[in-house]
Amino acid sequence: MATCFVDFPYAPCRPHAISNGIMRPALIHPTDQRPMNLLKALATISSLTLLSRILAFVRDVLIARIFGAGMATDAFFVAFKLPNLLRRLFAEGAFSQAFVPIFSEYKNRRGHEDTKLLVDHVTTLLAIILFFVTLIGIIAAPILVYISAPGFIAEPDKFDLTVQLLRLTSPYIFFISLVAVAAAILNTYNKFWVPAFAPVLLNLCFIGGALWLAPYCNPPILALGWAVFLAGVVQLAFQIPFLKKIGMMPSFRFSLKDEGMLRVIKQMGPAMFGVSIAQISLIINTIFASFLIAGSVSWMYYADRLMEFPSGMLGVALGTILLPSLSKHHANSDPVEYSKLLDWGLRLVVMLTLPSALALGLIGVPLLATFFQYGAFSAHDVLMSRNALVGYSIGLIGIISIKILAPAFYARQDIKTPVKIGIATLIATQLMNLAFIGPLQHAGLALAIGLGACFNSAILYYLLRKRGIYQPEPGWATFLTKLAAALLALGLTLWFGMGSEQHWLTTSGWERIWHLTWLVVAGIAAYFAVLGALGFRPKDFSKRGAA
Repeated sequence: MATCFVDFPYAPCRPHAISNGIMRPALIHPTDQRPMNLLKALATISSLTLLSRILAFVRDVLIARIFGAGMATDAFFVAFKLPNLLRRLFAEGAFSQAFVPIFSEYKNRRGHEDTKLLVDHVTTLLAIILFFVTLIGIIAAPILVYISAPGFIAEPDKFDLTVQLLRLTSPYIFFISLVAVAAAILNTYNKFWVPAFAPVLLNLCFIGGALWLAPYCNPPILALGWAVFLAGVVQLAFQIPFLKKIGMMPSFRFSLKDEGMLRVIKQMGPAMFGVSIAQISLIINTIFASFLIAGSVSWMYYADRLMEFPSGMLGVALGTILLPSLSKHHANSDPVEYSKLLDWGLRLVVMLTLPSALALGLIGVPLLATFFQYGAFSAHDVLMSRNALVGYSIGLIGIISIKILAPAFYARQDIKTPVKIGIATLIATQLMNLAFIGPLQHAGLALAIGLGACFNSAILYYLLRKRGIYQPEPGWATFLTKLAAALLALGLTLWFGMGSEQHWLTTSGWERIWHLTWLVVAGIAAYFAVLGALGFRPKDFSKRGAA
């Protein structure tokens, strides 16, 4: 057996590494010797996600102001929808779920050379496939536009512009999928901030295109198409130096016999199906909303924009940092630390999601009026969007919990279980849509999405407990009791501090901004002051990932 000082946390070898059936020390790359402080990583990713969300808001405002809402913007949004959908289905969803656990297993058990070979083979095959997908997108653009927006046929100029834009945006599929490969590798090496910063670059490219490139394009909307193309190149180029630094810069090496690569491909099938379920659910909800009064789709959209802040800053960030660490614990055959890490993630979810949900439910009108009540967006639109926001907020705990509980299965290379639960959730959500849409209209659709997420997370939690994968740590009852006291303080502060809803609908923009700022600060201060008085300390939630 290899000699290691097992009591030393950063030992230069792992005694359980096996290659070709022979026990041997697994070399650890120099940049992978110190475990990451997960709480610090969470704060970093959440901060960058917040920055990206703010820039996305600025981007949307600029696009609306410069290009308006008409034929040109319709053409762009349709042209960008296809590569963006493929990004969500393939690059950010299915690939990460299938690749990260296997990559982590190689990194922990096979050593640097075998891990690098896996990266080369997977990336080369992926690049070849993506090249042909991109080529199809460019050549078959008229057919794709006809399928995705058949109504454009009646307006030849609009149809031709959409085709032109789709040919500009199609290469984004190639670049952003390779960005996802780089992100999966860097996250596994605890370089979380690098992939988290990439969406910031996308929004900066959009803003730059709208402000500076549009005057040089004819028609000006083509600037957004070029911005998408450039964003893919910039995001990929940004991550290359960091891949080189950890010795994982992919090389062109092709082999269909690589056992690890074949496992990744096998896992991607159910992973893609699982990710598509969520997209199908959103499409069906949009269809339901299209039968309601005018504005229903928009009201749900604006409510969802506010929901993206907590779900992205907490849910996506936690899922990003947990999947590599859980995969490492599984590869190291350490079920105790695996369960403890899940417990840590769930406590953070409960502590940060419940106040977010309460705040969104209570001060929905102040938030929506401050951010959106300008121009054609009326007070009635604020109230209708608030109804949808309340429906979403009820299920926020479920929406974010899924980001923690599903990776607990992915890390064990079990993708089929979350997929089966996803199918059951899709059916349950549509049944709730039918039940709620009559009495609650568009708010019922939002409520169905939220409750469907709670249904999904509850089954995931139940199966983790039943299979012995997760065992709650002691102290949950006391933990929840203290949270209840802090939530009461938060609720009272927001309720009495916001005043009447009519006040928010009639005051000026700057007065709303000032009032909302001190209201949010007061709510945060009240919540964490009570937690502090009850003994909560940031250091108590410090957690290190697997080395």
